[in-house]
Amino acid sequence: MFTGRIKGINIGSWLLMEGYILGGRNIPESRFKQDFRKSYGLRGLQEFEEIFRNTYITEDDFQNIAAISANAIRLPFNCRLIETKPYTYTERGFIFLDKAFAWAKKHNLGVILDLHAARGAQNCDWHGDSDGKAHFWENAEFRDRTCALWEKVADRYKSHPALIGYDVLNEPVIAKEREDALRKFYAKAVKRIRAVDKKHRIFLEGNLWATRIDFLSDLLLDDEITISIHAYEPLSYTFNFTPFLRFPGTMDAETWDATRIARYLTTYADFARKHKTRIFVGEFGINWRGGFWGEAQWLEAMLEAFDSWGFEYTYWTYKAVAGHAFPDGLYQFLPNNKYVRREGPVFGWENYITLWKKERSQIIDSWKTWNFTPNQEIIASLRRHFKG
Repeated sequence: MFTGRIKGINIGSWLLMEGYILGGRNIPESRFKQDFRKSYGLRGLQEFEEIFRNTYITEDDFQNIAAISANAIRLPFNCRLIETKPYTYTERGFIFLDKAFAWAKKHNLGVILDLHAARGAQNCDWHGDSDGKAHFWENAEFRDRTCALWEKVADRYKSHPALIGYDVLNEPVIAKEREDALRKFYAKAVKRIRAVDKKHRIFLEGNLWATRIDFLSDLLLDDEITISIHAYEPLSYTFNFTPFLRFPGTMDAETWDATRIARYLTTYADFARKHKTRIFVGEFGINWRGGFWGEAQWLEAMLEAFDSWGFEYTYWTYKAVAGHAFPDGLYQFLPNNKYVRREGPVFGWENYITLWKKERSQIIDSWKTWNFTPNQEIIASLRRHFKG
């Protein structure tokens, strides 16, 4: 069983594909797959998915993560990976989760399973595989199916030595005045998971993209329930939404430096002390612009704050096509081939659809990690703190 303080990496866009990570528009995964299926049929889509998952991440990637002294991975997945129909599950998807657990065990990594996209979508964003609405909150069956899915997952992996626990719902978003609905869902999910697995950790993320947590204090029902936050502030800088901002510096009419970062995180440290619980920073990361705009300083300030308060954390994300916005990877794909095509008019992964028939071998090769460039500054910084 995993022991120690979690310090690790997210493996994004493997078991849920994200547009920007694959160099393209942030359309939902389900929409991309619908378009792919129109051209190649169901069997063609299934073949594409299997090839992608068998290529984009392999055991070598788990070895890479272990080599920088990480002890954990957070593994985002789409409910559709394993739930094909209501309360019906497929071995096709579990094969890849099984592989992840086997590789993690071999390389002494713990696994946090993160439900990144629940049935109906728990937020309105592409990473929730949403059509633009969060139907999860309006449909009781979607919430029940999510609890049933976690029962199935917990029953399968509760005895696996690499399991750390279950991140119940990635970045839920519901109006503040309706937060009681999120609290009630969490209470139900915890009860049903605990009926299957009484010992592994359960991670509960705050509302509004894992930022608001005060209303969760009464859900700390046992020592293995952990409150999870995501820490990307200030977004205009870390996501490069406003170009040419520098850290430390003035952003959004405030001076942001290491002291301001510490103050931003103090609320969560206070919560942890008051309620005698742990804080897990499930995601934090930065869009890398060559290191010329203080990216390394921002990262170091975040890591110093996490370590000073004993926060656990996993960096977002392992690998990505280098782009102009959103946090990218420890490994970056730098070339501008026809499957990236930064000049448009079609960007990144949507080019797979038109080119797959004639150029599949080249597309497949572009997914392999050895064609990505390691970001040595980020890796070095994380390694220092992972070892500390």
